[in-house]
Amino acid sequence: MPEEPQNVRQTHTVPDGVSDVRFSDYAREIFKESITSRKGVKKAIKRGEFLVDGTPAATGTWVRPGQTIDLLSGGERIGKEFHLKLERLYEDDHLAVIHKPAGFPVSGNRFKTIQNALAPNLTRSRQDDRLPCPRPVHRLDSQTSGLLVVAKTHRAQVRLGNLFSEKRVRKTYRAIVIGKLAGAGTITTELEGKPAVTRYQSVSHSPSLHNRWLTRVDLFPETGRTHQLRVHLSGLGHPILGDKLYGSEGFILRGRGLFLCAVELQFPHPISNNPLHIKIAEPAKFDQMVRWEEARLQRTQAPQQQDDA
Repeated sequence: MPEEPQNVRQTHTVPDGVSDVRFSDYAREIFKESITSRKGVKKAIKRGEFLVDGTPAATGTWVRPGQTIDLLSGGERIGKEFHLKLERLYEDDHLAVIHKPAGFPVSGNRFKTIQNALAPNLTRSRQDDRLPCPRPVHRLDSQTSGLLVVAKTHRAQVRLGNLFSEKRVRKTYRAIVIGKLAGAGTITTELEGKPAVTRYQSVSHSPSLHNRWLTRVDLFPETGRTHQLRVHLSGLGHPILGDKLYGSEGFILRGRGLFLCAVELQFPHPISNNPLHIKIAEPAKFDQMVRWEEARLQRTQAPQQQDDA
């Protein structure tokens, strides 16, 4: 697999007054927006991505005033491109927001991932600290569709990660759940021993032949545990329609997928700090399912009404 040429993504000149500091400790502090952990610094040193006055740095190198430290980019390998057409809702030199289709994992060891489809769909960043390949900064389940944030530069990747960890990214999901879920509420059931919080707001109810009722609901996760929304709604007695893993009641749809979509994101831009607000409509299959279920119920009731007459 090809590698991007090693360009300088960040340069630093050691100021006067710095002494008795090992390179690994100094780099961890100076380049903390590009590499967030001590382990990451050591890996970058091992890959030869740090130069001190043009010479590859070592962990035990002593830092002296006047030295020029370069952090190189391009040591990471780029995966084979997966040519899947993706809808772009927002894009600039630092980040993009795309509409992830259902049925594809965000990343992983498979070839057909959203990660491998990003490069053919996005414009190459012109920034010096551009990533070899754009990277998703959060995850959506394979069967979940909707808004996905992608970093195109190292700075954006680090700062977006901080925004998510600081809970400054407001997310809204739209789902159809089985049963009649009324009003609004908050679910606080822990997942794998960790706090998990999901707020919900009922949007509308529709009659269903097999489940009596289906409910459109907006979901607002305040934490990001694995399968959080699916587990929380199932635990509430209203599993998400089409959920083969947690949907123990009602029918499991075949070929229609999971009725869960990330429809809205609000967060400050990681570089400019300007507010970003991106919103999409729920998938067309949501309304199609509701109308189909209502029509099935009416067809079933029609013969009975004729008999009563």
